[in-house]
Amino acid sequence: MNGNKKIKQPPYYAVIFTSERTEGDNGYEKMSQAIEELATKQQGYLGMESARNNGIGITISYWETLEDIKNWKEHSTHKIAQDRGKKEWYKNYTVRVCKVEKDYSFEM
Repeated sequence: MNGNKKIKQPPYYAVIFTSERTEGDNGYEKMSQAIEELATKQQGYLGMESARNNGIGITISYWETLEDIKNWKEHSTHKIAQDRGKKEWYKNYTVRVCKVEKDYSFEM
């Protein structure tokens, strides 16, 4: 997991951000790294996973509560990144907020 802090026992929440990027970097990578670092310092942040291939990306961040998600969405620096994303970095995106009721994993 990228930036994984501490996924706890369910229930917790997942924010799934699926996007299609525009051409070029245009400052995206620098802002992406800054936002990821900032997220790790937010109340209720539990971790993050992401994957990108051919301009399509999926980032999942994990949070303790819906209130934590709301506070992160409204964070001033995150709002700047959201605005730039709409203007410069994304052709489209979808955000889904889910409650995780159960999880399990396998590790070799």
